[in-house]
Amino acid sequence: MAAAPTLQQLGYFVAAVEHGSFVAAAEAVHIAQPSLSEQIRRLERSLGVTLFVRTNRRLQLTEAGRVLLPQARRTLADVSALRESARHIQELSGGTVSFGTFSSAHLYLLTALVGDFRSQYPGVTTRVVGLNSSEVAEQVRRGELEAGLVQLPIDERGLDVGPPVLVDSVVYVSTDGERTRAPVTIEQLAAAPLILSEARWGAEDPLRRSLTDRARRAGVTLQPQIEVEFQTAAVELAAHGLGDSLVSYLVTRWPGYPGRLHWVPLDPPVVERFAFVTRTNGVLSPATRIFMDLAHRHVRALQRAADAGPPRGEDGGVPAVQP
Repeated sequence: MAAAPTLQQLGYFVAAVEHGSFVAAAEAVHIAQPSLSEQIRRLERSLGVTLFVRTNRRLQLTEAGRVLLPQARRTLADVSALRESARHIQELSGGTVSFGTFSSAHLYLLTALVGDFRSQYPGVTTRVVGLNSSEVAEQVRRGELEAGLVQLPIDERGLDVGPPVLVDSVVYVSTDGERTRAPVTIEQLAAAPLILSEARWGAEDPLRRSLTDRARRAGVTLQPQIEVEFQTAAVELAAHGLGDSLVSYLVTRWPGYPGRLHWVPLDPPVVERFAFVTRTNGVLSPATRIFMDLAHRHVRALQRAADAGPPRGEDGGVPAVQP
């Protein structure tokens, strides 16, 4: 059985076509003319066809040669693109980060993280989607995102969920200092003029699920007066005195957090846990893997900030303290 065609032979074939003779082609690819001629003869034997009509003047393609020439060029172009992609990956001079986060991450995580990554790898395209955690989990599961940092709990089907890497606490915020003198119970939440974010996901939001369950057990109903999409909008509305809201403690450390908003923990505390997720049996690109390594570092710094906030009780929550 004849040997399979090689990429080198295809390259010599295309060079011969483009330069019009074996002599000119051999000079172009820097080999001896007899060697190039021999490789093309081997290519013809492996394919079982004649590629050229050899004359004393310019080479002429046979019908088989004309049919095979576009395929040979495509094959060489595909291999060249493959090598270029591998080079970009190896050097991280190209490629794309595909990552999802919970919606409030842009307030205290993404700017520093993306800035750090871009300073080291400016040639890599960075696509970071800030959605509700349940939606991030779904996009990772479908393969639309490579990985994400989400708030637990989520639907874990089809996902590899890492251990919690960040533990934060929910706090009640209000411009009314009287309403933040003591930790807020679920009964007080049910009666409060609440502004809640994550309007699109509602019951799918981990915090909403936790509070709804707590309200059900207490025999009350949690009904926000205002619902918005983003936590920044909820904070701004609360800062204008249009109601009170719930945010992660780390949001109160956001540089844009309004100073006129007081905060106080919930009673009993509500703890938020965040973890990295990837698709089960999925393969991370080098760019996304490095981005996740950097994210781990930045999250560790955030955890130190969270630990410096409301002290945690024995169950990992926040005991009743004054703000």
